[in-house]
Amino acid sequence: MSWLGLQRDLQEAAALERRRQRELQRQSRIFNARVRTIGVDKDALDTQVKERKIQEAAEKARNEELANEMKQNDKIMRMLEERQKNDIRNVNKAISEFQKNFQKPETRREFDLSDPQALKKDRPARLSDNDPRCTISGLQKFMGEDLNYHQRMKFQKEQLREWSLQQQRDWKNALADQKFADDLYDKNRIELDQKTMEQQRKEEESRRAVCAATKDFNRTQAAELAERKRLEKCQKTKEDMDEISSLLQGDLLSENPEQAVSSFGRHRVITDRWKGMNRDQLMAIRYSQQQQVLEKLRLKEEERQRDAEWDRQSIQAARAHLVLERHQQRQNRERRRALDNVNAELSQEQKSKWQHTEPGKIEYLADILLG
Repeated sequence: MSWLGLQRDLQEAAALERRRQRELQRQSRIFNARVRTIGVDKDALDTQVKERKIQEAAEKARNEELANEMKQNDKIMRMLEERQKNDIRNVNKAISEFQKNFQKPETRREFDLSDPQALKKDRPARLSDNDPRCTISGLQKFMGEDLNYHQRMKFQKEQLREWSLQQQRDWKNALADQKFADDLYDKNRIELDQKTMEQQRKEEESRRAVCAATKDFNRTQAAELAERKRLEKCQKTKEDMDEISSLLQGDLLSENPEQAVSSFGRHRVITDRWKGMNRDQLMAIRYSQQQQVLEKLRLKEEERQRDAEWDRQSIQAARAHLVLERHQQRQNRERRRALDNVNAELSQEQKSKWQHTEPGKIEYLADILLG
């Protein structure tokens, strides 16, 4: 019988304590001006706003990184296009100079057919008896009187042989020059590609290092946040259990005065005989309340210190990221400066080679480019 009564009393005490806690929570919500005005969980909203800002900052950093990479690629493409335009311009200039200096109209084989000064340069109808222009109708020379036939044929054959040898030499020289130019161009192109690949590899390594550092930092912060929430939850659960145990076993609910002890056991009291709590009990309750207030102040101070430490770490991470970005920008400027110097040297060297190239080589290169 006493066990059933004890169970009933415990249930009644727990129900009473739950009602009292709900009433305290309702009062705290009603009398809290901020919560009453907003009507939502402000801490959760602040946490969501903070997470959203972190996400937007990460997205902005990623977009800026992609924009910088696109700018770098555009700059490389512009440099390559400018180099190609310069090469084409130099080749056209060399072809024009070659045509101007070595392909004049008067040096053409068919120029005598359209020479405006042909009549002035023409010889008289007859210079001597051996003039080859004398025809049958002029009765100045007859068939079978070609006395210079063998010398003329020998001279023509010798001239044809010299022309053929000269063309072969020009062809070989043009092939050698073309091969040398192609080898030099391939070598320079390979060096430029290797430098570009090395630069891209270094940039990729830098991006990977930054991403890894950011990921480690985020993982550390997430672990600290989870651990802090777990500790807060454990602390809150412990405090709730301590408070429930204190209320169940304290003087407030036990009503311990001897004159109010019930005949059913010391755990029950007679309500019409209970005179209220004595001074010691009231002092104990006030002391417990003061301890709770101090504990709450201590918890707020710890939370403030943790927030300050979190802000300090965020500022340090932002500074480290800024220093890394500035270092990366300095490296990019140095690489661009070195690449500009190399391109200038290559352009000067190519220009000097074009200036010292033989006419036959330029003619062959022009035929290849235009044909």
